[in-house]
Amino acid sequence: MSSDTQQPSLSGGEGGLSPDDRDFVTALASGLEVITAFDELHRSMTLSEVAERTGMNRARARRFLLTLHSLGYVVKRHRYFELAPKVLSLGYSFLSANDYLGAVQQALEEITEALGESSSLGVLDGDDVVYAARSASKQRLMAISLSVGTRLPAAATSMGRMLLACLDDESLDARLAGLELKTYTSNTITDRARLRERILEARGLGYCIVDQELDSGLRSLAVPLRTAGGRLLGAINLSTNASRVDMQTLTERFLPFLLERRDRLAAHLS
Repeated sequence: MSSDTQQPSLSGGEGGLSPDDRDFVTALASGLEVITAFDELHRSMTLSEVAERTGMNRARARRFLLTLHSLGYVVKRHRYFELAPKVLSLGYSFLSANDYLGAVQQALEEITEALGESSSLGVLDGDDVVYAARSASKQRLMAISLSVGTRLPAAATSMGRMLLACLDDESLDARLAGLELKTYTSNTITDRARLRERILEARGLGYCIVDQELDSGLRSLAVPLRTAGGRLLGAINLSTNASRVDMQTLTERFLPFLLERRDRLAAHLS
């Protein structure tokens, strides 16, 4: 597979404003930072906790929290702040602007039904891969719950590496230079040169397998998803338990099936 200079259409674009640019709206960036500070492990936080997670002082964090509260994006329960359901409208805007996600979701569900494994669509956003669609099997593979919006480190995931492989060499090297490589299991690749080799290998093969690098027992396979015109939309993966599905089954049975379903889906995407 040749490299692709286009970024995935759903990811953050390259060449954006720096915080020092006169057109950069710091208040907007800070407000979004407060919203994204809430996650599965931080559903409800005090003012001090929000300030700590965002790196803001208490006075600044308080102003943003109260503004978001007045706009209906945050609720306050005594000393604690939580996201309000109105935040979902931000995600809905994303989904409605990308109407092909319905077809992707159907394809993912067909993969799960046929193989009994979870399948997802991920897009590259900074150093992370973000889940844009997902079909979960009954088998729980990770301690955390994966859903639309979940962010995982691109360097340690099959979808993330596949999307990195779709960058041109200059963009890839720039991205790798800034990546923070953490150790998650004994299999995690933390050597930058070795990681680059694995990414380039995925580029040549047209698929990527990551074996228990993010979570022990988690084995995943990913392929790029493009429109019929060649525009990169993201990567589709299939994840399974290493003790249940060996590498031979993954490459000889699951990979051809995933490629066939990917190609069938891509033919209808413009």
